[in-house]
Amino acid sequence: MILDPLYLILTLPALALSLWAQFRVKSTFAKYAKVGVRSGMTGAQAAAAVCRAAGVTDITIERHQGFLSDHYDPRAKALRLSPEVHDGKSVSSIAVAAHEAGHSIQDLENYGLLNMRSQLVPIVQIGSRFWFLPFLFGIMLSIKGLITIGIILFSAVVLFQLVTLPVEFDASRRAKAVLASSGIVTTQDEAQGVEKVLSAAAMTYVAALIAAVMQLLYMLMRARE
Repeated sequence: MILDPLYLILTLPALALSLWAQFRVKSTFAKYAKVGVRSGMTGAQAAAAVCRAAGVTDITIERHQGFLSDHYDPRAKALRLSPEVHDGKSVSSIAVAAHEAGHSIQDLENYGLLNMRSQLVPIVQIGSRFWFLPFLFGIMLSIKGLITIGIILFSAVVLFQLVTLPVEFDASRRAKAVLASSGIVTTQDEAQGVEKVLSAAAMTYVAALIAAVMQLLYMLMRARE
């Protein structure tokens, strides 16, 4: 499949976009990790302040290993922040921590798409790991049923990416609003830095969705042959 010219035509541009998005988010984070915030808050303190300002009380904020491994776990009601974000006192740390706190606000308000994404997780874990087995054997053995199973499994991955995009954009919107209204971000330069960090992060989700759609398109085109 990897050597299939059609596969390369459809997926290589998406791969290039994904690599560019990853480079952009890392370079933007590194740039604004050197820019301190006047409030002197760490990422963990900023996340806690955002949660308090929005009325989120039943949440823990934990240090989590791994560069930019930051995430919100709705089942455990936990914000897990990477060391650079948890302990950092930079624009980058504040931006990422506030974004993850934005997910806790979504959870508090019972945001439908966040709930849907959470429900999709176990299905996606199966689909992302095993879609290629029925699809590949279906292609090799010309068994349409196996090809269809592979497509259904991978479609769950595409659906997850599709739902993830508005969830992430909405979390950033909520984070920026609270940062501005609560005085955590106090200058225009800080606000612009937060915007750039979160915009760069958003592009990784856009790239992931495009890559998944191109992969699914390839599968559908091969299934019709």
